[in-house]
Amino acid sequence: MKIRSVEVVTVRRPASPATRSSTPHRKAWPTEIEVANPMSRFPRFKERRQLFAARRWPAFGVKVTAEDGTWGVGTATGRPAAAVVEDAFAHILQGEDCLAVSKLWEMMFRVSKPFGTVGIASVAISAVDLALWDLAGKLQEKSVCQLLGGPARERMFVYATGDDVDWYRELGFKAYKLPCQYGPADGLWGLDQNEKRVAEVRELIGDDAELMLDCYMAFDVDYTVKLAERLRPYRLRWMEEYLIPEDVAGHEAVRRRLPWMTLASGEHMYTHFPFQQMIERGCLDILQPDIHWVGGLTACVKICHMAEAAGLEVILHGGGRDPYGQQLTWAMPNTPWGEYYIGSDPGIPLEETVDPGTQVPTDSYIDLKEPEPGFGLRLQEEWLVPFEG
Repeated sequence: MKIRSVEVVTVRRPASPATRSSTPHRKAWPTEIEVANPMSRFPRFKERRQLFAARRWPAFGVKVTAEDGTWGVGTATGRPAAAVVEDAFAHILQGEDCLAVSKLWEMMFRVSKPFGTVGIASVAISAVDLALWDLAGKLQEKSVCQLLGGPARERMFVYATGDDVDWYRELGFKAYKLPCQYGPADGLWGLDQNEKRVAEVRELIGDDAELMLDCYMAFDVDYTVKLAERLRPYRLRWMEEYLIPEDVAGHEAVRRRLPWMTLASGEHMYTHFPFQQMIERGCLDILQPDIHWVGGLTACVKICHMAEAAGLEVILHGGGRDPYGQQLTWAMPNTPWGEYYIGSDPGIPLEETVDPGTQVPTDSYIDLKEPEPGFGLRLQEEWLVPFEG
């Protein structure tokens, strides 16, 4: 079966009766607290990530249609990535075998070399790759998990990411990842404040719950070491993304200076090659690719296999509340947890914050459901309209 077309679309779900009937307790953390970030050294942008976020980067989908009319969808964000799909990828994929997913990934990887693969092009590859896997599942009437060999677990443990920990406990979560509020620009006062917040949360959740810290590329080597040493009494499960991803030497230095600390990163690494570097240099214990940015499911499978050979775990960025990430997490033996990001207001049940058909956890677990073809997205073709980003 050949590919008939590759199109960039907007997924426009029909308006449904009001699903949000609950009243929030308060505003959610993303607009209420400062979070350390790579721009924290510039006072104008320090307070909120929204102050420097890219403007007019809408979500989009890629629809890949086979000769018989069967179609699959992958999703991503950003007009530049959509342009890469339309201008660089669509024409080279038309007429190719729908099921030759690895070959098609390699074609996109190589055709992007003249203008750069990592970053925006990697996001574009991800969207197309996810659409191809969705299509492959539909053509073979199997879930993507089944295409990968079947489930490695019957229940998926997920942890909550965010700062509204009291609400996450009420929802039944058993593990929590905090955003780190302050970094090197805040000096010793910031170190004190970070320790104070971690101590508060450890007291709130008790000794039987896991606690992690997300540092969002905000630190340098010295600050990472100082903060880790401060926080050692609070038994963090891991520290995450403390350096910018390009700083390989810095990652090596942190590993040498913190041999006792579990280190995680990878959310902003693109393609499998940076992960290979991290594995070879022994920099990380947990690899965290984003399935929508790193190069799709194909790249994530490569990373999982490399990590498994090195005895490492893979925990996808955001993979616990996303059907694409959930399918991979079900299937791979070394993906023990999923991340469930919560940016909605406390008091709003999770069922009211996700697309229809998306599974939400109960007591920190998602149970394996009956398989649906592809990623089980439950989209109707009439909901896929031309992209006008």
